[in-house]
Amino acid sequence: MVDNLINERIAKKIANSGLCSRREAERLINNGYVKLNGNVIKNCNTNVTTKDIIEVNNQKLKEKEKVRLWLYYKKKGFLVTTKDTQGRPNIFDEIKLKVNKRLISIGRLDFNSEGLLLLTNNGDFARKLELPQNKFQRTYKVRIFGTINNKIKDQLKYGIKVNSIKYKPIELELEDEKGKNRWLTMRLYEGKNREIRKIMDHFGCTVNRLIRISYGPFNLKDLKPGQLTELKYKNFNKLLKS
Repeated sequence: MVDNLINERIAKKIANSGLCSRREAERLINNGYVKLNGNVIKNCNTNVTTKDIIEVNNQKLKEKEKVRLWLYYKKKGFLVTTKDTQGRPNIFDEIKLKVNKRLISIGRLDFNSEGLLLLTNNGDFARKLELPQNKFQRTYKVRIFGTINNKIKDQLKYGIKVNSIKYKPIELELEDEKGKNRWLTMRLYEGKNREIRKIMDHFGCTVNRLIRISYGPFNLKDLKPGQLTELKYKNFNKLLKS
């Protein structure tokens, strides 16, 4: 009976059911696709309890599922969205063939990038793992065409401003140079849109391959392109607490 007295924002409730992200839930509410106890609502700040009946697109909202987490190796040439006017391939069409469940990405990788992507069934959990205050380190293997040196490495160590955008400090490791192509390891703590590509372009270098190998405590390890694996709750919870 106590649960019935607990108030929760309706957008958060929808996200926690695994139906969609909180942002998408807010969009559905604003556009009139959500009913509360039989009435359409358009206020995302509405509080609900377990007694309330919520419908989304005329379908009763399912009860909250246990939080689950998957690691996925995103292939180059795939979008991390289902909305694209150009009809390009997206990861979710592939994932549906592996898991009969709507999954939500934690952060994104751009169309031409590859590597580790975290997926969950819980929109609120996804949002929490994206928060800057987590200070999750992202590690990337980057192959560039161009010239990079220790002077640039030192600049990045203290952060840099490119086209009026400030980027936080980045750790850069230079690997052996092979002709004009060179592999780098880059570690950063934020994930601004196309951050690595824009910074490398600023220094006259072209990124021709970009692989994310870790996100916070989670690592790509032996995952192959297109492969999806679920982590047990006790395992990923332990990693997050560490």
